[in-house]
Amino acid sequence: MAAVFCNLNLPFEISDLQLQFRNNRTNPTNVGSGLLRRTSYCSSPETFHKTRVTWLGLKHPRPQWRTLFKSNSDVVNVEAMEDEISMPTLIWRAVKLPIYSVALVPLTVGSAAAFWQTGLFSAGQFILLLASSIFVIAWLNLSNDVYDFDTGADKYKKESVVNIVGSRTGTLVAAYILLVLGLLGISWASLRAENLRAILLLASAITCGYIYQCPPFRLSYHGLGEPLCFAAFGPFATTAFYLLQGRYFLLYLHYAKISFHYTHCFNYSQPPITGTLLSASVLVGLTTTLILFCSHFHQVKDDKAVGKMSPLVRLGTTAGSDVISVAVLILYSFLFIAGLSGNLPLTSVILCEVTIPIGRFIVSYVKANHKDNKKIFMSKYFCVRLHAAFGAALAAGLVAARLLARV
Repeated sequence: MAAVFCNLNLPFEISDLQLQFRNNRTNPTNVGSGLLRRTSYCSSPETFHKTRVTWLGLKHPRPQWRTLFKSNSDVVNVEAMEDEISMPTLIWRAVKLPIYSVALVPLTVGSAAAFWQTGLFSAGQFILLLASSIFVIAWLNLSNDVYDFDTGADKYKKESVVNIVGSRTGTLVAAYILLVLGLLGISWASLRAENLRAILLLASAITCGYIYQCPPFRLSYHGLGEPLCFAAFGPFATTAFYLLQGRYFLLYLHYAKISFHYTHCFNYSQPPITGTLLSASVLVGLTTTLILFCSHFHQVKDDKAVGKMSPLVRLGTTAGSDVISVAVLILYSFLFIAGLSGNLPLTSVILCEVTIPIGRFIVSYVKANHKDNKKIFMSKYFCVRLHAAFGAALAAGLVAARLLARV
């Protein structure tokens, strides 16, 4: 290469080249980004030039060299290396720990609504229901990986539990063991509260989860996953937790023959279904559904290949990003309407307003990255943050309203 370089008929003298290199060395601002540092020597029988080249002004040479001098297999290998994900990261994604907020938020909001109504809270009932809900969500996640593995939807999903563990049967058995444990806990909590309506609501929520993903229904493959998610985690689960939390303590007071002046507005049979509870459950359902909707953005190609007609497969990611904008607008509009109508206390509305920047960030992020699978993957985790923050604000507002009413 050195001989070829020296034999070229250059349009400038070598002294000019040396001067340019010297200027570049003393004035780094003249040197563009991506320049290549190297030393080269030029020699020929006629002349001998030993010139040290400090900076060779070629813009971004590495991608060009890969394209020109490497085979296609080399390029593929480079891309494969860039797509490699470490095992700890895969395990973190497979566990989906942030997603378990969908077990915590309905319970927290339902318990806060019961506290707002009765002024009482049972920590033991809360812990029992939380553990049971975590078991049910774990069943939902594991069985979803198994059945998506069966249809081929998770064939290339590295963070699938089945792909990591390497055992479909083991994953499915573990899933249903967790479901049984969750059902036992829910049943025990319902028996303590003597509330049939609550256990029927929770059974309906679990049924929504089953027909969402399990054969022979698999309604998520027909684009019905989001409505089922809204119903399961919103009106069904949140209302059930409200009934179980409020009813348990009312029974305790009744059997203990303790006089309690906060219960004058209703009898000991069970706490009433109020506009506050229904409004709170709708808001919880909306934020939970946002998580599920955004989780499909990076899976559109794979879902379409196996016939899983999720809303994003039907609409496309561009229209899907518009849906996110509308959904966030509906969420906060409903919040304000519920506050103005008196169905939510002012404290809940004010605290939930603090989460508006998170909602705006999700809208802008999805708009900017809906076509980039690597970046849009994070959108569901941003929705988890909104879900957790909004739920915490909503519950804190209900508790604060009750405490302020005592003053």
